[in-house]
Amino acid sequence: MNLFKKLLPTKNGIVGSQKYCRATFCSIPHSAVDHSVEVHSSDQEVVIALGSNVGDRLNNFNQALQLMRKSGIHITKHGCLYETAPAYVTDQPRFLNSAVRAVTKLGPHELLGVLKTIERNMGRSGGIRYGPRPIDLDILFYGKYQIGSDILTVPHERIWERPFVMAPLMDLLGSVIDSDTVACWHSLSTDSDGLFGLWEKLGGESLIGKEGMKRVLPIRNHLWEWSKKTSVMGILNLTPDSFSDGGKFVSVQNAVSHVRSMISGGADIIDIGAQSTRPMASRISAEQELDRLIPVLEAVLEMPEMEEKLVSVDTFYSDVASEAVNKGAHLINDVSAGQLDPNMLKMVASLDVPYIAMHMRGDPTTMQSSDNLQYSDVCSQVASELFSRVKDAELSGVPAWRIILDPGIGFSKKTEHNLDILTGLPVIRSEIAKRSLAASHAPLLIGPSRKRFLGEICNRPAAGERDPATIASVTAGIFGGANIVRVHNVRDNVDAVKVCDAMLKERSIQL
Repeated sequence: MNLFKKLLPTKNGIVGSQKYCRATFCSIPHSAVDHSVEVHSSDQEVVIALGSNVGDRLNNFNQALQLMRKSGIHITKHGCLYETAPAYVTDQPRFLNSAVRAVTKLGPHELLGVLKTIERNMGRSGGIRYGPRPIDLDILFYGKYQIGSDILTVPHERIWERPFVMAPLMDLLGSVIDSDTVACWHSLSTDSDGLFGLWEKLGGESLIGKEGMKRVLPIRNHLWEWSKKTSVMGILNLTPDSFSDGGKFVSVQNAVSHVRSMISGGADIIDIGAQSTRPMASRISAEQELDRLIPVLEAVLEMPEMEEKLVSVDTFYSDVASEAVNKGAHLINDVSAGQLDPNMLKMVASLDVPYIAMHMRGDPTTMQSSDNLQYSDVCSQVASELFSRVKDAELSGVPAWRIILDPGIGFSKKTEHNLDILTGLPVIRSEIAKRSLAASHAPLLIGPSRKRFLGEICNRPAAGERDPATIASVTAGIFGGANIVRVHNVRDNVDAVKVCDAMLKERSIQL
């Protein structure tokens, strides 16, 4: 490799007439190049780690990301969110940690200066090394370069010993190397097997979920460690024409009574929908949807029983999502994953709530058309299309740590497709992992409840007679890795979930 010295320009000129940067350029992993390259030239892909353990840690992350975007750092991918035990100086609060991939025209020292300015503006001041801080921003990788100067070392010199840095860094990669830059990052690691080998030697996924490092999703002012138990989402349809219970809960009184019953039965989340998304359902306007939704949403949120519970709103309209969150809803559940309203993803990014992105082709009136039912490999194609939706969401400012994925059972699927998905959830995760390990780690929601394919298999034309088949489907899904199950009959499915979770816990103990 060719080593060279170069003055580093900034917006204000040269950084110190005697300050030089020693940089190594990696063109092809483990290969040398014979030509000098310009460190500060075109767009460079970078990785930046984030940490916070002072004040509102999540708000600190959000503020830092906003300031980075305004400073010429275009964020393209986010890692998962981790709550971690402090390292080195252990007598301090727990940290939130993550990392982002981004593209920037800033030179390495310019980038460092921008990040230090953000830290200062957010209240970070001098203190003990590795001590408490409102925000910590470190450059892990800068393009294909190894950089060494008196103020900057890239790759960051202590990446390799820190699981709380390595975990979100790995999230930003795919299990398949997708570019020369990523290949170079692997070659710059201290392990002959690249970053994957290094992560495994640190402990890899076995570290996650232990006291020192928890993968979490921020919701309702707390951090939800969603992988500890399967959550049950109870369905509340406010529509007159839903396939299972249309017209039963259109009044506030009936809706509240049904929510009380679901909470008593063990529901963790109540999903309220005011727009039917059954096949061939007619679309109503956002204004009509809000007229149905808001009175019930307000009444449900005022119920004492809802104090420790979550409320999700099922909508594909950005205006409905905005008003629902302003009224107090905790999640947005979008069957279109942003495809039916061009403003939805930007709106969700501004609302700072978890976003359930579901797979569907077309809309409810076209989703079961012959074109939309064509799959050569349903699990692989659903994974690919879901990843595209995640990518769109991240580019719109929705971090991966706020995204929940739903493969869309019953939406743009035939019976055999639904069965393949229920038995193929691990395949969907592994296919997504090829492109994004962060997205593959996202909570997975399934909604087979009372769907038509169950009626076809069991010869149960009435939706209300499909609860036993729903329980069988939910069981299969949980054993395949589902984290949330969306159901009509809460009580019976809660029992099924408890048995499944107990069996999975017993299996993990034996392993």
